[in-house]
Amino acid sequence: MDPGSRLTAIKSLNNYPSGSGLAYHNDRIYIMGDDAPYILVANTLLNSIDSIHIFETSEKRISKERKPDTEAITVVQKNKTTALLVVGSGSLSPSRDSCYVISLPGKEIKKYSLDTFYTRLKNSGLGMLNIEGATSTPAGIVLANRGNKSFPKNHLILASNAFWENQATTRIRLIKTGTNSDTSTFNGISGLDYSYRLDQLFITVSTENTYDSYADGEIGKSYLWIINDFSSKKRWHTMNPDKIIKLEETDPRFSGHKIESVCIISESKKEKTLILTADDDKGGTVLFRLVLPGMK
Repeated sequence: MDPGSRLTAIKSLNNYPSGSGLAYHNDRIYIMGDDAPYILVANTLLNSIDSIHIFETSEKRISKERKPDTEAITVVQKNKTTALLVVGSGSLSPSRDSCYVISLPGKEIKKYSLDTFYTRLKNSGLGMLNIEGATSTPAGIVLANRGNKSFPKNHLILASNAFWENQATTRIRLIKTGTNSDTSTFNGISGLDYSYRLDQLFITVSTENTYDSYADGEIGKSYLWIINDFSSKKRWHTMNPDKIIKLEETDPRFSGHKIESVCIISESKKEKTLILTADDDKGGTVLFRLVLPGMK
């Protein structure tokens, strides 16, 4: 068990499908489901308070063949404007090859095709795209590409701010990330968040028995990886976690849940509070509030 860590709240959102991405801004938690037509907005008590509709559909869950597979969401700043960046996984063209920039509080939504950017990623060595996480850092946007049992490699992708507007020229750097000591399973990255206060990268990781970036697999165990001093490591070729938290050992109520993402809602020298989301592959979403002791 991780000493001092404690799970302080669990909230089931049975009416919101497939929570896959999290972002936090101004006391609001933004939840994106990979087959949901809208972003769900919750407060720090994990109660739903609003929504931002992105896709026009009458379906509660967009079909697997058509869904944009928006697994990654983060807060970005541009021209003194705060916006949400929502990114499709790229695992199926063309339905999953777009991103959406949503000016808060959700009044304007712009869609950008990421064809050029994703082609560059594939040509850089990512044969299988499956973008599952995104976060903003002082150096730009970091995306996470999840591997699988056929392509057992996770990568962090470092790109410039507003890379969707300059796809042909934006800088791209790939960093192989993670550790897989058990050869019978694959630990795949599922979400990201960055601590500006402590320069730490928080990564959610889960095991899943699948051999490609399209199909879902049997749910295994979930972990929280922490990389310290991230800014000083951004030129590294390989980056492994400095700390690994086995969530089931922290609290048995994590058992059976595939953790998909993380966001930081408060932090101090004493402790930090995280929200994690789980997708049960059946259309439900579960939120967890996890408090970690101060560490560095």
